[in-house]
Amino acid sequence: MAVALSVVVPVKDESENVAPLAREIAAAVARENAEIIFVDDGSRDGTAEALTALRSEIPSLRVLQHARNLGQSRAIRTGVRAARADIVVTLDGDGQNDPADIPRLLALLGQTSGLGIVSGVRAKRRDTASRRIASRLGNAIRQGLLKDGAADTGCGLKAFHREAFLALPYFDHIHRYMITLMLREGYEVRFIEVNHRPRAHGASKYTNFGRMLVSINDLLGVRWLQRRYRGRTEVREI
Repeated sequence: MAVALSVVVPVKDESENVAPLAREIAAAVARENAEIIFVDDGSRDGTAEALTALRSEIPSLRVLQHARNLGQSRAIRTGVRAARADIVVTLDGDGQNDPADIPRLLALLGQTSGLGIVSGVRAKRRDTASRRIASRLGNAIRQGLLKDGAADTGCGLKAFHREAFLALPYFDHIHRYMITLMLREGYEVRFIEVNHRPRAHGASKYTNFGRMLVSINDLLGVRWLQRRYRGRTEVREI
């Protein structure tokens, strides 16, 4: 049977989180003919071994591995390019996104023609106060420049069409600008509130200062992409 859904999970140094997360994903998509793709982005803590040990338990599990750390966006792209389904769901590998929300995203994606992506919005952030404040400030600046309506760009839980994602111009950190670029390509976007859980093990790979530094260049670059696009048009062979 053809694969109907591909769930892509980028991970780095999440050896204690990947097994319970993979089991939760398998349970959440049990009614779908789904594959689960974990992309190990150069982990050094046994993440790959923890994943490969699950293959007999979760036959739909696929494990891809980068030879070195290339970042979250590249790991997502690797997984999407390897995906066998037209519909892709992504979520973070730290266990804070709740796989139980996946069916609701899929239902919304299937309801509207022309819809390119459904993006989660974390209803109750389970992060530190400093991260929440930094996120609100960053989103306010972003909205002033990009005006894409995205209130929570850091939520990794998304459902979208594989073809739509692969049509986007790729760059590092693109996963934070998928909403903007989907709109640029002429797709509709939708948002849905999702659960957010505290991290059970490990620590975040990002810092507020590090995000701020890369965000400045990224915002200017994405704004340039917005201005330099003439929009979609019908193409027909005559």
